[in-house]
Amino acid sequence: MSTENAASTGQGQLDLGGLGAYLRSRIPGLQGEPRAQQISGGQSNPTFFLSFDNRELVLRKQPAGQLLPSAHAVDREHRVMSALAGSGVPVPAMVLYEDDPAVVGTKFYVMERLEGRVFHDSRLAELAKPDRANVYNHLATVLANLHGVDVEAVGLGDYGKQGNYFQRQIGRWTKQWHLSKTREIPEIDALAEWLPQNIPADERTTIVHGDYRVGNVMIHPSEPRIVGVLDWELSTLGHPFADLAHTETLWFVTPEEYGGVMGIDYAAAGIPSREAFEEAYLEAAGESEGLKPFHLAFALFRFAVIFEGIAARAKDGSAASANAAEVGKLSSVLAERAADILSGDKTFRS
Repeated sequence: MSTENAASTGQGQLDLGGLGAYLRSRIPGLQGEPRAQQISGGQSNPTFFLSFDNRELVLRKQPAGQLLPSAHAVDREHRVMSALAGSGVPVPAMVLYEDDPAVVGTKFYVMERLEGRVFHDSRLAELAKPDRANVYNHLATVLANLHGVDVEAVGLGDYGKQGNYFQRQIGRWTKQWHLSKTREIPEIDALAEWLPQNIPADERTTIVHGDYRVGNVMIHPSEPRIVGVLDWELSTLGHPFADLAHTETLWFVTPEEYGGVMGIDYAAAGIPSREAFEEAYLEAAGESEGLKPFHLAFALFRFAVIFEGIAARAKDGSAASANAAEVGKLSSVLAERAADILSGDKTFRS
């Protein structure tokens, strides 16, 4: 990652002396004391660059404080990226995983540091216009490639449950909503009631990333292609259209709200429309039929609940990012946009 996406590590966040001794005991040939920088921009698992005399690494850990059930699963991140090595889905090389919180206060893993660029503004303004289109095309292709991975062949056949994915996910995120809600949002309640009654019959199962978007991939230092897919904490086995719909939430969020592309002039910016991006995915995946309103409404419902969780962590002081309170306000905005998608359906809020 580029240095502009990094911030100095505060004293006390990591015991660098103890961590350095631990890593030198586990990683053959590692030399010197670690220098650390915390990477900014994320709302979930705190992530640090670790620079040794002869090696550049990245450490990713759970946040401190009370965590929601199954949240911040760094063990799953480590497992899925280890399994995908050499699969055609670009991921960083895993180095080690540690579940003993005594080392840094929480579970963590260490991976090789990739060289590249991460853009949290999905308009990709730093890139030339033709490169923006190429990045989005590769974003669609890599997602299709992920959904084409044989889960049994890479040892992930038990990484999640088979079938009934949307039913289980709606139940899970409805529960998370009640656990983390900081205020009343009627649209979330309405979605939680409508979605389980309108699940499409299709029951495909693939690996799903869970938070696949521009800000969670690393772009080559000089070429318009992805060199690493990052932030796998929400990955599981599930329906590929849940992943695709989540990526398409970029088109339902403005640049000012959370680095999306809603409302921009797509042709002038060199960014595909949502429909064009979906078509690129379907072509790469060999699919002919795309998303239904259900899939988009589900993705925005889920995203809204995630943002409400960010708001809850900001309220109790355990959020990983300084702007968590402001970002958390988006839960109601996204729920309203999901409701708008379904406003023409007579069964919604009938």
